[in-house]
Parts: sequence; structure tokens; C-alpha cells
Amino acid sequence: MNLSRIDLNLFVVFDAIYTEGSLTRASEVLHLTQPAVSHALARLRDTLGDELFIRAKRGVSPTPLAQQLIVPVRESLQRLQTTLQVHREFEPQELQRVFRLSLRDIFEVMLLPALTAELAQQAPGVNLICMRVGRDALAHDLATGRIDLAAEVLITHDDSICHEKLQDDRLVCLIREHHPRQDSLTLEGYLELKHVLVSSRERGPGYEDIELSRHGLSRHIGLRTQHYYAAALVASQTDMVLTVPHRFARILQHNAPLQIREFPLPLAPMEVYLYWHRNLDSDPANRWLREKIKVLAK
Repeated sequence: MNLSRIDLNLFVVFDAIYTEGSLTRASEVLHLTQPAVSHALARLRDTLGDELFIRAKRGVSPTPLAQQLIVPVRESLQRLQTTLQVHREFEPQELQRVFRLSLRDIFEVMLLPALTAELAQQAPGVNLICMRVGRDALAHDLATGRIDLAAEVLITHDDSICHEKLQDDRLVCLIREHHPRQDSLTLEGYLELKHVLVSSRERGPGYEDIELSRHGLSRHIGLRTQHYYAAALVASQTDMVLTVPHRFARILQHNAPLQIREFPLPLAPMEVYLYWHRNLDSDPANRWLREKIKVLAK
């Protein structure tokens, strides 16, 4: 097939539909009408001889050909965008872009208030979409462009994924004011108490449980919940213990009457890394946002 016969703008529409999973949302991202997006998709379907996207319960799903095309299409678009941007001075005030970030809920609380405040002042045309991508899918979603940046613990990845350490932290315990163990939270006392575990999973251990198991120890989970704010409120009104990273514990203290106590076992620091695909390593906008996140994460 001769590329000269294809309107390359159609691949921008293709990328948006694939990312959003919906023609309506793609039209909003592209600032086009939905009929214009539908017409562009119809032209690309006719050119490639494939439906590319089929109707699903929610939006559309890509065909096998679309799944094969998305990676090279996104790589080409990203390289072109980077090449164009490096030949002109980068101006955050002029940037019009949506960044998709994969952040753990704790990191959302610690990062987003300050980050969005800075963006409002320095890059008002930038919008953020935050989601949680599983560690096993992180490299794939960075490669396909579904996400632009991710903050996560150290994961296994190949050379196509760039990473840099954002911060070290340590686990601490949160207990209510006037807790019966407030004077001395020993390991014995920690294990005797009930605990709140925050997890999106129905079962399975938390990070602290894995560390305890290395010493042949286990704790009693009195409550398993998906949300840290709910967990903090429970800990502030019961004798249960909530174990969280120290930076996050200080934020929770501002929202509930809680005391911080050291975790009763020596643990290695908890490391958080920032990840991005090498296709975006030289992208001025992505690099600018990375630097913002690195400064705010300190």
C-alpha cells in the first residue's frame, strides 16, 4: 500500500479512538465533532479494508489489525511530535495536551494537589487523567501510549522503559489519640492488636505482611478496605492500627486525630520510581512534566 494515498491525519484519529475506546470521547479529546471523527474512521476503514473498531457494551473494541497497528502508529506519531517540538522553544503556557498518569492512590494524594496547582499557573492548557494500571501491564501500556508516565515500586522491564527513583520512604503505624499502646508500640503489642489493611484485592497480603512473614510472624486483619481515608477514620475511632508510608501518614494526620509510631521491625526503604517509554524520553512536554513530578516528590 502506497502511503502517499493515505491521509496521515487519520492515524491521529485512530490513536484517539484506540486510547479512549469511544468515538464520543475521542472527538472531545481531538476537539472535533463526532461526525467528523466517524467520517475519518470510515475513510481509514475503507483504505485499510478492515473495521478497525467494533461496537462493544461500552464504546468500541479494536480488531486484531488495529491491535497490530497501534504500537507502530503511536511510535511514529510520538517521534514526529518530538521532532517538531525540539525545533522550537518549548513554552508550557502554549501547551495543549492531555497526560495520562498511572499513580497509586497514596501517590495521588501526595502529588496531585501541588501538581495541579502548578499546572494551573504554568500550563493551563494541560489536563491530567489518572488511573491505576497493574504492574504486569505497566510496560505494555507505556509502550502503546495508553499512559505517559507511571509512579510505582521497582518492576521488571526491558530497555524500552526508562525509569528514575522519585523517593524513599519508610513504613510507620497510625493509632488514635489516647490509644492504650500509645506510650510504647512494641512488636508484641503490634501483633496483639487488630489491623486495617488497604487493598483493592479481595484477599492476599499487604507489603507489611510479606515483611512480617520473613520473620515467621503474622498479624490479625480486623478490616480490609479499598480506601485509605476510610482506613484512617477507622483507626482514629478504634484501637486498630493502620500501617502506611511516613509521608502519607503526615497527610492523614491533618484529616483525623492520629498519632504516628515507628514500625516495630527494621525494614528496607520503600522506593518509588517514575517510569516512561523511551519514545518520550526526548519529548519536551513529557520531560517538563517529569521534572515537575520529581521536584514535587522530594
